[in-house]
Amino acid sequence: MFARPLAILGLFGALAGVPQPLAAEEAITVFAAASLKNALDDTDAAFSKAMGIKVVASYAASSALVKQIEQGAPADVFISADLRWMDYAAEHKLIKPDSRVNLLGNRLVLIAPQDSKLDHVAIAKGPGDLGFDIAKLAGDGRIAVADVKAVPAGLYAKTALQTLGAWTAAEGKLAMAENVRATLAFVARGETPIGIVYETDAKIEPKVKIVGVFPDGSYPPVIYPAAATAATTNPAVARYLDFLRTGAAKVIFEKYGFSFLIRPVSSRARD
Repeated sequence: MFARPLAILGLFGALAGVPQPLAAEEAITVFAAASLKNALDDTDAAFSKAMGIKVVASYAASSALVKQIEQGAPADVFISADLRWMDYAAEHKLIKPDSRVNLLGNRLVLIAPQDSKLDHVAIAKGPGDLGFDIAKLAGDGRIAVADVKAVPAGLYAKTALQTLGAWTAAEGKLAMAENVRATLAFVARGETPIGIVYETDAKIEPKVKIVGVFPDGSYPPVIYPAAATAATTNPAVARYLDFLRTGAAKVIFEKYGFSFLIRPVSSRARD
């Protein structure tokens, strides 16, 4: 009569010697500018392989992400595509200021579909009021840009067009998208004959080509700052931000066309 209870006790004893899965996998959540997706996905994979820590990344316009963080979204790290929205996060106490670093740089380019007849467009301010005539380049079509009122890529584009004397003619022909990757898609699908994106975006899309580069000085330097959010208590965040500064991360980011703005450091040893 004791055989069944003894068998059950024996089963429990056997299970006690089997390693059990952790209650929750160690992970961090990163909110990052849409233009970082391919490069950061590779960087996150390298971090996870080295540290055994999962990274969950959410990509969108920097303006949208910081608003989500402000509304309580559970992010551990914020990486913006410009200083403006990171400054906003700092002013509203949404980040840990001592964790902030200006990590990457980028450039603004003019793109067209791969089969476009446009090629080698000289982008410069002309004499007098005759500026860079992007409206004429678009013909009967529209000019794809990210939202010029809030999204970093759109803000940079507007400033560049103003500096080059092209804004007045271009403003009425803009096809604005929610982020720079949506802008890229407009041109890749042939919905607009030209668009303004970051150089790194153009390089990952085979259906578009770069036909011009906006000159330095026509818009503020494109800088990607990264920081831990004020709300995070995740101990893995420091190791993640350390990893973004390493030579291993530098190689990945530069492969995608980003410039690395800091001197690489050694990764913090795993606890």
